Amino acid sequence: MKPFMGYGALVLAVVVLAAVLTLAMSFYTLDETEQAVVVQLGAPVGEPVTTPGLHFKKPFIQEVRRFEKRLLSWDGDPNQIPTRGEQFISVDTTARWRIVDPLKFLQSVGDERGAQLRLNDILDSVVRDHISASDLVEIVRSKDWAISEEDLERAHIGGEESEEILKQKVTRGRAEIFASVLEEARKLMPQYGIELADIRIKRVDYVQDVQQRVFDRMIAERQRIAEQFRSEGEGRARQIEGETERMLAEIRSEAERQAEVIRGEADAMATRVYNEAFGADPEFYAFFRTLESYSRSLGREVTLILRADTDYFRFLRDIAPQTKE
Repeated sequence: MKPFMGYGALVLAVVVLAAVLTLAMSFYTLDETEQAVVVQLGAPVGEPVTTPGLHFKKPFIQEVRRFEKRLLSWDGDPNQIPTRGEQFISVDTTARWRIVDPLKFLQSVGDERGAQLRLNDILDSVVRDHISASDLVEIVRSKDWAISEEDLERAHIGGEESEEILKQKVTRGRAEIFASVLEEARKLMPQYGIELADIRIKRVDYVQDVQQRVFDRMIAERQRIAEQFRSEGEGRARQIEGETERMLAEIRSEAERQAEVIRGEADAMATRVYNEAFGADPEFYAFFRTLESYSRSLGREVTLILRADTDYFRFLRDIAPQTKE
């Protein structure tokens, strides 16, 4: 009896264990961030389970595929896209999406990795179509953006082309373009059980080779402006030097004129004084002027050949010797 009782207890324990395992595999729980599809032998059965709590499934033959209710992110790879003006730019986009129909989602893409691959194809294609149909200024600027003086100064540093781009009129703007991208992409999502919440640009830049050409053009523009400033500075320097020379010439001319006026006035005054001084005695004036002439014309190295009765020595001849009384 004892061996039989031991065998019966073992069987009972196995039965209890199997019952516990069966019961444990018959229930599953979902939290608020999850939704699920029950799969039987690889095929979905019933409606998706979206309410949180405890739920029943057939043990062993059914399994639960869980999916997120929360927003999921999609980050595409930067794509090189030509704009309508044939300017190649690198566009890096991001999007937010959620699973709204887990059954369609499971049947169409399988899991989140498959959804990411499908989103790569759809979103990249839609973004490329809209970017290639738009001008660069429409992609990088908003429609309601007002241009400030500071923006114009920065554009002027980038060259005339940058300033012209900045002054272009924006008819749509980046927000409207990507609103159109979002609307078009949303139409393609329901068949995959996906809802696209938003799509945005993370970064827009020129591609590498175009970037280098832009930098070279900016450098050339800076050099041109520097040469212009240097030329204007040299022209201004020459203008200042010319004005300085003209002012110096005017000052010298005025000084010389004033000197001549003063010299003339002095000569006139001296002549008047001479006239007043010598007018009283003309004979003395003639005598004085003759003596001045002697002092200037006669000297040790001067030889004059004159007649004895010449007037030049009249005053010397007329001097009578003084006699003692």
